[in-house]
Amino acid sequence: MRRYLPFIIFILTCFSASAQQYLLSGRITGQKNEPVSFTSVYIRNSTYGTTANEEGRYQLKLNPGTYNITYRFTGYREQTESITITDHNEVHDMQLADEVFKFSQVSEKWKENLDPGDTIMRMVISRRQAHMKEVQGYSCAVYIKGVQKLLSSPKALTSKAVIAALDLDSNGRGILYQSEMLSTLNFERPNKIREVTIAAKQAGVNTAFDYTKASDLQVNFYNDVFKINGLSSRGYISPVASNAFDHYNYKLIGSTIQNGRTVDKIEVIPKRENGQYFVGNMYIVEGDWRIYSADLMLTNKRSSLNLVDTLKISQQYIPITDSVWMPAAVQLNFKGSVLGFKFGGYYEGIYNNYKLNPSFPKGFFNGEILRIDTAANIKTANYWNTNRPLPLTRPEARDYQKKDSIAAYKKTDAYLDSIQHTKNNINYFTYTIFGYSASNRAETDSLYIFPFLQTFYYNTVEGFGINAKVKYSHKIDDLHSYAITPAVRYGFANKLFSANVLAEYFNNPFRNSKFYVNFGSDVLDLNNVGTRSLYFNTLSTLLYENNYVKYYRSQFGGFGYQRELSNGILWMAGLSYSSRTQMYNNAFGHLFDSKNRNYTSNNPLAPANAPADDRSFLFPQHQALTFNTSVAFTFDQQYITRPTGKFNLPSKYPTLTVNYRKGIKSAFGSDVDYDFASVDISQSNMSIGLSGFSSFKLTGGDFFRNNKLYYMDYYHYLGNQGVTFDPTYIGSFHFLPFYTYSTNGAFFEAHYQHNFAGSILNKVPFIRKLKLEEVIGANYLTTRGNPNYKEFYVGVQRLIFRVDYGISYAGSKKYIQGFRIFYGIR
Repeated sequence: MRRYLPFIIFILTCFSASAQQYLLSGRITGQKNEPVSFTSVYIRNSTYGTTANEEGRYQLKLNPGTYNITYRFTGYREQTESITITDHNEVHDMQLADEVFKFSQVSEKWKENLDPGDTIMRMVISRRQAHMKEVQGYSCAVYIKGVQKLLSSPKALTSKAVIAALDLDSNGRGILYQSEMLSTLNFERPNKIREVTIAAKQAGVNTAFDYTKASDLQVNFYNDVFKINGLSSRGYISPVASNAFDHYNYKLIGSTIQNGRTVDKIEVIPKRENGQYFVGNMYIVEGDWRIYSADLMLTNKRSSLNLVDTLKISQQYIPITDSVWMPAAVQLNFKGSVLGFKFGGYYEGIYNNYKLNPSFPKGFFNGEILRIDTAANIKTANYWNTNRPLPLTRPEARDYQKKDSIAAYKKTDAYLDSIQHTKNNINYFTYTIFGYSASNRAETDSLYIFPFLQTFYYNTVEGFGINAKVKYSHKIDDLHSYAITPAVRYGFANKLFSANVLAEYFNNPFRNSKFYVNFGSDVLDLNNVGTRSLYFNTLSTLLYENNYVKYYRSQFGGFGYQRELSNGILWMAGLSYSSRTQMYNNAFGHLFDSKNRNYTSNNPLAPANAPADDRSFLFPQHQALTFNTSVAFTFDQQYITRPTGKFNLPSKYPTLTVNYRKGIKSAFGSDVDYDFASVDISQSNMSIGLSGFSSFKLTGGDFFRNNKLYYMDYYHYLGNQGVTFDPTYIGSFHFLPFYTYSTNGAFFEAHYQHNFAGSILNKVPFIRKLKLEEVIGANYLTTRGNPNYKEFYVGVQRLIFRVDYGISYAGSKKYIQGFRIFYGIR
C-alpha cells in the first residue's frame, strides 16, 4: 500500500472534494442558447480545470476563495469571469459569444504577402522543435471519458429483442458503451512514459475501439506523423510537420485578440484529394508561433479510416508558464455506419495539475508504461460521483444505473444458474473451425475441445484416423493455475494407438513463469517446426493425392521450465527422452481415379520416383536424450501490470534469441551425440512513416559437433507446398519444400516483408474503396548442400484474406512460381 500512497494522494488532490470544498457548476451555451459541448473551463494562471459535457454542463470543486475562471472553446470568444466561492455550492451559467476572425489592423502586416497563411505556418514549423523541447518531463492527472452510441437503426434489422437488449428507444437509438478512467501520467523526453490507473469503469459492449490508457489519447501535432491507435495502420501527416508544405496549403481566415494575444485562424487545405491528410483549422499564437488550438478532421473517403467514417480531433492548449503551453483537453468525435446502423461517440481527455520537469528517481521509467491499481475496477458509484470532473449527461447517468443493476444481477446465483446451460451449449459450426469451450459458473474450471477439423484426418501412413484432444484448465487463485491436455490418436490403416499428456503449471504471471511435463506416445512430423496441419494435409492427400507430410513414431517423456529473468529477458529450458521408430505408408486410397499421379514415399529422402509403398531406410529405431535451452532478449521491453499479471507489449526494437540444443550420448541408452546453436534476430510491424510497416527475421546456426544425430534432429525450416500458406509468421517460406533443405550443418536464412497498408492502391479510384493492403517480400536460405535459395513475392491483403504471387530460385535456376492464398484457417 505504501508504494501507491503518493499516487493516491496526487489524484485525490486533483479531483476529490474535502469538507472545505464546494461545487462550481453551470451550463455553457452559445448566442442561440445552444449547448457548447466540451468547452474548456479552467482557473486562469493555473493547471486545474475541466470541460463541459455534451449538454454544455460543467462542474469544478473549489476551496472558498475568488477565482478567475476561463471559458474557452474553438469558434467562440474566450471569456474569463471572476467568481467567488464562499460556504456553499455556486451555479454560474455562461453564454459565449461567437468569435469573429477578420483582417483587422493587427493583421495589416500580412496584406502585403500573397500567402499569409503559408507565411504564418512557416513560422510555426520553424519553431516546432523548440516547442517540443520546452519541457524535459512532466507529471499530470488525466481523466478520460468515452461514449459509443447507436444513432439510428434500420427497422427491418432491429427486432424487439435487440431493442430490449441494447436499451434502445423507439427510433433505435441508445448508448452502447461507456468508459471512464482516472490516472496519473508521467513523461520524460524523448519517449519515456509511466502511468498509474487509479480508477476505471466500463459499462456495455465495446463495438468500435477503445482507449485503455492515457498515453493512447496523447495528441501532439508537433510530431511529423500523427498516429491513431485502432483506426489506421498508417500515420497521418501533421499540418505542422517538417515537410508539411509538400502536402498542405494554408489560408489565413483572419485574426482575433484573446487575452492580449493575437490568434490567427488558419485553414488547412490538402494538396491532394486522397491521402493521409487532415482538413480543418489550426489556431496560432502570433509572436510565439505556437498552436493555440486545433480543430481538424479525417474522413474515410479521403484517408481510408477503419471502423469509422469521420473522426474530428479538437485540442486546447493553455499556458502553464509564460513560455510553456500544454494540452488542457482533447476530444475525438467519431461517426460511422455499418449495414444501415449509424453510430457515433466521443473520447474526451482532461489534463490537470501539471508538474513541469519533476525529478524522477533513478530507474523510475523501467518499461512499465501502465500499472492498474488492484482496486481500480471496484470503485463505487459514490466514488465516481465525487471524483469525476466531467458531469454525466442524463442519458449517460441512466445508462450507468441500468447497466450497473444488470451487472449486479448477473452475479446472483439465480442468474448464473439460468444461463449456465445456455452458455455452454455447443455451436457445431464454430466447433468445426475453432473448437468448443465450456466453463463452470465461477469460471475457475474450463474445458476446451479442439476443432473438428483437427480431430478426423487421413494420411498415407495411418489412413483415416482420429486425433481426439481436450484441454482442462483450473484457476487456483489469481496467481496460480494449471492446465492438463490429454490426447489420443488412432490410425485405422496401421491400427496404431497413441496417447499422451501435457501438464502445465503457471505459478507467477508477473514473471511469465511456468513448469511443464509431458509423456506418452504420438505420431509426429519429421519436420519438427511443422509442415501442414492435419486438416490441410487431409485435403491435399484425398483431393490432390499429394501426401506432403512425412511421419515417424515417438514414445517420449520430458519436462521443462520458463521464466522471465528480468524485464525483457525470457529463459526457457527443457529435457526430453524419446524412443523413435521409422514409419511407412499403409493407405493408398483415392477419392478420384487418377492415372497420372501417385503418392510419394514416407521417406523424404527417397527418390521422387520411389513407389508409394517404399520401405527404404531413413533411420534405425533408437533413443534420444536431448537438452535444449534458449534466452530471448527483447530490447526496451514495455509492459502493462494488471492485478492478474504482467503483459508485455510489442517492442519497437528487435528481439534477439540465442538457442542451444544438445544430444546427450549414452545416458539412459541414448544414441544421439551432437551440439547445435543458433541465433536469430527478428521484429514485426516496424512502422515506416506513412508507408506502412515492415517485419524481418534473420537466423543463423550450425551443428558444431555432429557425431551422431538422426533426421528429426536436423535443423528444419517452415516451408510450404500447396496453394494455401500461413503468412502470420514472418519466418516462413512460400515455395520451399518441407524436407529437402533440412540440414545437419551450417545455415543462414533471412525473411523480409513490407505491408504498404494501402499507400499505393489508395491512389487508384474504385480500388480505393476495397481498402486493400499491398505486400511485398523476399525469403533467402543457404546451406552447405543447397546454397542460395531465394523467393520474391507480391500480394494484397484484406482482413484475414490474402493472395500472393511469387517466384523462387534454387541457385540461379527458376524453381517454382505461382499463387498462394490464405483465408484465416491454418
